[in-house]
Amino acid sequence: MTTHDTRPDGLDAPTEPRVLARRSLPDASVDPLLRAADPVAAAEEHVAATALRETAPGPGGGGRVGLELEMHLVDLERPGRRPIWDEVRRLVDGLDAPPMGSTVTVEPGGQVELSSPPADDVVAAVAGLALDRDHLRRALADAGFGAAPLGTDPARPVRRVNPAPRYSAMERHFDALGCAGAGKAMMSATAALQVNLDAGPEAEWSFRVAHLRALVPVLVAASSTSPYLAGTASGWHSMRQGVWQGIDHGRSDPFPPGPPAAAWAAYALDAPVMLLLEDGVLRPVTERVRFRDWLRGEAPFSRAAVQADLDYHLSTLFPPVRPRGYLELRCLDALPDRWWPAMTALVVTLVDDPVAADLAAEVVAPVHDRWETAAREGLADPAVRRAVLGCLEIALGRGPVELREELTALHELFARGSSPAAELRARVDAVGPLAVLLEESRG
Repeated sequence: MTTHDTRPDGLDAPTEPRVLARRSLPDASVDPLLRAADPVAAAEEHVAATALRETAPGPGGGGRVGLELEMHLVDLERPGRRPIWDEVRRLVDGLDAPPMGSTVTVEPGGQVELSSPPADDVVAAVAGLALDRDHLRRALADAGFGAAPLGTDPARPVRRVNPAPRYSAMERHFDALGCAGAGKAMMSATAALQVNLDAGPEAEWSFRVAHLRALVPVLVAASSTSPYLAGTASGWHSMRQGVWQGIDHGRSDPFPPGPPAAAWAAYALDAPVMLLLEDGVLRPVTERVRFRDWLRGEAPFSRAAVQADLDYHLSTLFPPVRPRGYLELRCLDALPDRWWPAMTALVVTLVDDPVAADLAAEVVAPVHDRWETAAREGLADPAVRRAVLGCLEIALGRGPVELREELTALHELFARGSSPAAELRARVDAVGPLAVLLEESRG
């Protein structure tokens, strides 16, 4: 069975991907795009061929599960300051390897991320990440730090601390395209729980991807832990989703319906190029240029696109569901330890259990396209609330027995009219955003 490559990419990479930063670009005699009679067709074929890998169901009927949990790094003595880069780097470099094999990486704003190896099922995935999370918590505490798994940093000003050339160039790209504020906040003040799932049998790809897309509004509303950002509230139920909607829609919107591999390829080639390697230096693209235009020779660049450029370009695209051989679900806010195991079980049950998936498809149908409503209003919208409660009831009945206690607690939270976001909002009202950041960083 193909395993997930859960090494972070895109915004998660601590340095530029080696395919561009460590190698010279190939010449026309070896590069598939340079030697192709039709570079656009060759690029579409390459993207479609690598979008999804067929996998057989596992022993329990579902596929493998990989998890990634991002957290805001907090100085426990001085929580209002954002740790500087040298401090973050020394801290992370000094950590012992987590016992279950998760990798620890650093985001642009100093967020730390745990990325688990793939597990055979959701129970093993949750158990493994929980052990590694506890290991990281103890190691950080010994050094005087904590890590808060929340969708946004609720208290501290937005600021990038990671000086990697990639992130500097990304900031300049966002500035030039008119989304500077959202771009910086997305890079430096947001955190996610990412669930990675096997693609499954090829015959099921279209349903599987469409089903994940239809679940997104419910999962956005249910997982929100971002009612505050940098000390303020905008009124969005999920300010993390509000931030993502503020960057270039050609990079962050869902890719269109249709056969998923071909739809992903079309989306990718129409998306704007963010960064360009020139003379060994990674430079921002400061105007909106589609990758398709570059392939056609219509871009203001000094050289033709090669396949390494295309592979790198794919890592700069952030739709809510992204195919990378397997399927990344990127729409979930990071959640505190009392909630992320249940949210993970909810997602995997609604996708990998065939009975639960069929039931959930009916429940979410009325809100399948209400992305912005779910992000702005959350459970205040009656239709979204009904769909969230319906999905939780399905997961409670069909989910793994080993996570029944966690699912029950999450269901009870929503059933009494609350949510993780409402809990946090009430706590911020009582003690302030900085105190909440500190509380959640202690775990």
